[in-house]
Amino acid sequence: MPPLRTALLQSSGRPGSVEANLKVLDEAAGRAAAAGAGLLVCPEMFLTGYAIGAEVHRLAEPADGESADAVADIAVRHGLAVHYGYPERDGERVYNSAQLIGPDGARLANYRKTHLFGCFEQEWFTPGDDTVVQAELGGLTVGLMICYDVEFPENVRAHALAGTDLLLVPTAQMHPFQFVAESVVPVRAFENQMYVAYVNRTGPEGEFEFVGLSCLAGPDGASRARAGRGEELVFGDADPEFLRASRENNPYLRDRRPGLYASLA
Repeated sequence: MPPLRTALLQSSGRPGSVEANLKVLDEAAGRAAAAGAGLLVCPEMFLTGYAIGAEVHRLAEPADGESADAVADIAVRHGLAVHYGYPERDGERVYNSAQLIGPDGARLANYRKTHLFGCFEQEWFTPGDDTVVQAELGGLTVGLMICYDVEFPENVRAHALAGTDLLLVPTAQMHPFQFVAESVVPVRAFENQMYVAYVNRTGPEGEFEFVGLSCLAGPDGASRARAGRGEELVFGDADPEFLRASRENNPYLRDRRPGLYASLA
């Protein structure tokens, strides 16, 4: 299979305006498609903004709501898959979610953040319960995760054991935790033998200062794409053949001794 050209949209969009963020997404999808990308990945809570307080509940939508239809239209018109973060309403509960829409407009996977970070998220969101959510795209098994989730090694290892090739991690990574983007994410990719697309917000928003530094890390621990601190659209390839060769040569998963780790659970 050919490499999956992946576009990372590093942007905070327009917090509080779903309509404006859909326009930003549409424009980025056009640029990504023109550059040959088959997948566009957006940051955490891109659809509405992150630091918007009670607006989270007002702007929350079901996974199959109007905004999902609008994103599906964007995906079809530009001929690429789109992965975006949003607040998901399900009855009385609201989740910090991310959804993958295929190039044909089909909803391929929806993930609810399992590890909520800080008082802000714990006040406004319900944690999800499904660790491994996957879909097939471009010959790769794609896994979904959100921000803080990737900082728990058990989470990423679960994806590795389930066969995830490319892990999509929309994030709202803030100062002073930039070492996660710089160091932790490439290590996660290496120790689990997968690609990790880590896509951040940027600039000030409410009480937070988002640090950018989005990256596509490969199974060798090297970054195929790395953004700076500002708004940016960067590209990298998730190559199935390179991944296969890397897994043959790297013994981490083969050399595990699960019987020694039972006490960790």
